[in-house]
Amino acid sequence: MRLLALLLMLFNTAARAGDGPLISGHVMLPVVISGNKLSLESFVVRPDRPGKFPLLVITHGMPGASGDVFFSEILNRSPVTYSKAAVAFAERGYAVVSVMRRGYGRSGGGFSERLQQACDYLPAVRASGEDVVAAVASLRNEPWVDADHVVLLGHSVGGLSVTAAAAQNMPGIVGVVNFDGGWHSFSAPEQPCSSERLVDTVAALGRAARIPALWLYAENDQFYGPDLARRMFTAYTAGGAPGQLHVLPPFGTNGHDTVALAPADDWFPSVEPLLEKLGLPTKSVVEPPLFAQLPSPPGAIAACQKAFADYLSNPDDAKAFAVSAMGGCGSGFGRTSTEAREPALTKCKINTRGGDCKLYAVGQKLAGD
Repeated sequence: MRLLALLLMLFNTAARAGDGPLISGHVMLPVVISGNKLSLESFVVRPDRPGKFPLLVITHGMPGASGDVFFSEILNRSPVTYSKAAVAFAERGYAVVSVMRRGYGRSGGGFSERLQQACDYLPAVRASGEDVVAAVASLRNEPWVDADHVVLLGHSVGGLSVTAAAAQNMPGIVGVVNFDGGWHSFSAPEQPCSSERLVDTVAALGRAARIPALWLYAENDQFYGPDLARRMFTAYTAGGAPGQLHVLPPFGTNGHDTVALAPADDWFPSVEPLLEKLGLPTKSVVEPPLFAQLPSPPGAIAACQKAFADYLSNPDDAKAFAVSAMGGCGSGFGRTSTEAREPALTKCKINTRGGDCKLYAVGQKLAGD
């Protein structure tokens, strides 16, 4: 009930701010993991109307840094990273919740995915899967969730997390989408772990998983390329796990971040067959404009016009956009719109080499409105 009250308050606020067909906002999701009560920082976006919606739970990857830099990066992670994917599903009638696992962002519980032994991925992967299962258990009782139709989507380490969750065969979870799943680590400085350890890890999960899975790997993934993806997938399905592997076209210089950075139209057609097989929606039921329509900043250079279009497509209200007199710009994001202002101004000054920058938009409105 406490979660429901928080979400209702969150959704009402978002709807008033955006006045659009989708509503969104941040929430601290209460969960129980290994008997411990804690909260996972999450971002929710769904159609702004009554009813129950198929639930899509998204979970994230892990930075490749080490030491203090690693922990600084995970604390600064945000569940809004996958907003393009979240909106793509929400406009097709899904309730989407992007969940930060323990120790990431503002999620409680402490970081639980440390490798206890060099290159021994399986215990850490299973720990990350527990977070996903706990999030689903918390969300499936909500009045806006169709608890019998839950899909999991994970990216990078998150791809292994949802694969581990699938191995628990939780009632209501009907499908899994693994985007470029893997775990990059070193047994010692300059000594990367053998890829066979990843193959062994997914093989162990595949012996238990019976939920249909779709594996999507970009052709130019610089971390887990198609050859490794095929070896992993073969090992996973050898144990009886149902699944399909699809190699996506190259994206940018490193296709590993396709799901986070590429337009959803680049990859959603590859997901549609799985959704159709599961009897889930694939066509848009929410028509544009999905969020506020604001004029492009006058005099903005072409790159900043594109950046502002990306800004408008982000469902989060905790954002800001700054511009300079010479047409430069910078975007900022946070947990609140106030928190997002300073990063926007700072990035604008960096991009324009100290130019005179001012806020142009905050949240879904022009600055000053």
